[in-house]
Amino acid sequence: MTAVVLESAFKQLSLLRNEEISALELAREHLGQIERLNPALNALIEVDPERVLEQARSLERHTGPLAGLPVTVKSSIAVEGYRCELGSRIYEGRASSHDAVVVARLRAAGANILGTTNCPELLMAYETDNLLYGRTCNPWSIDHTAGGSSGGEAAAIASGMSAAGLGSDSGGSVREPAHFTGICALKPTPGRIPRAGHEPACVGPFSILGAVGPMARTIADVKLLFGVLAGHDDKDPASAPVALRRPAQLDVKQVSIGYLEDDGLVPVTAETRQAVRDAMNALKRQGFNVTAVRPTWLEAARKLWWTFFVRCGAMFYGPVIRGRHELLSPIFCEFLSFSEELPALSGIELLEAWAECDLLRARILEEMAATPILLTPVCSVPAFRHSERRWKVEGGEVGYLDAMRFTQWFNLLGAPAAVVPVGRSAEGLPIGVQIAGRPYEDELVLEVAARIESEFGYVAPPLS
Repeated sequence: MTAVVLESAFKQLSLLRNEEISALELAREHLGQIERLNPALNALIEVDPERVLEQARSLERHTGPLAGLPVTVKSSIAVEGYRCELGSRIYEGRASSHDAVVVARLRAAGANILGTTNCPELLMAYETDNLLYGRTCNPWSIDHTAGGSSGGEAAAIASGMSAAGLGSDSGGSVREPAHFTGICALKPTPGRIPRAGHEPACVGPFSILGAVGPMARTIADVKLLFGVLAGHDDKDPASAPVALRRPAQLDVKQVSIGYLEDDGLVPVTAETRQAVRDAMNALKRQGFNVTAVRPTWLEAARKLWWTFFVRCGAMFYGPVIRGRHELLSPIFCEFLSFSEELPALSGIELLEAWAECDLLRARILEEMAATPILLTPVCSVPAFRHSERRWKVEGGEVGYLDAMRFTQWFNLLGAPAAVVPVGRSAEGLPIGVQIAGRPYEDELVLEVAARIESEFGYVAPPLS
């Protein structure tokens, strides 16, 4: 019955409800898949089989919407009794004494927590690697990365070691790995899903940039998790009491959709362009109004994101790493090198950037009134080989952070953005497209994503 682990979360829940499989049997199937594949992929860093089986037995009569569903959680999100080390030797051995709010909501809904997944050191990379656990490989090709910083989560879900799970995203960290591994993900509006219990805390500029987001093999599964997890939380100052909107309340075909194949500055691969075109044409066939756009704010948003994520991020970690550089991994030192290319951020410079951010967000919202949904690439390239940092694209050369710019815009805006698998690269690697919307219109983004997915969607990778 190994194939059951590659079914959608919805299908697995249906099998459970119809008593075609028990929660204990389903947990064993997933543990078997982990035992078989994790040595090659290195996606999960901590699994307690006895605890998983004990949880499964206790869930046999649970009636929640996720009753018996095996899920995983990125190791930067607190799970009681599991290590929360952020892939860093600085935090080696640190364990969580409580569940994050989102984990508590998963448990209340009946989910069975299988374990926690790998991330790059201190979450600051688009490739998952660290000195504690090593690198995570892509189930489409072990020579390629599964992305970061939620790379372990993406690899686990894509390969059937987990039915679904949770990642976090301040610059593309659920969306890039989803794109690289051929699954779906949502970076929600910050605060729609509570972030209390995530390390590091989503504070300061990261109160806008950072979000905890669901990852799964289908958009229907992502929507299911969003429905379970979304809701006001007093512990999250960015959390707003916004009620869930149901599909019946959304007249999606009345919404104009804008699409762009690149930003006019950084090229994308031919297959990436084709994936955007294919998604656009799928929407047109379904009766949507889709037009080409070139927003005026893209580069300004990317530059501000750089100020907050790279320069402020380095400042936030300054006290943590001071005097401990010998403990740092090459991948985190690479992040520090980006920030060191510029002088230290002054107070007045930060104040001006903060004011500019508010003004730019207002301008973006005004422009997006005409096209509330934007369809874009996720990245200039598909999954790259471990440690690669530059690529030949359309006769030019694209660097590491430039290739990832397409996700960064929507962190600066604090807007929801989903990823759906659509195409394949020349090497056969998956290529996703990004569907983004205005803040608090997460449900609309997911509905449009579902319409695209209806003509494409998840394919099991070779290593599954």
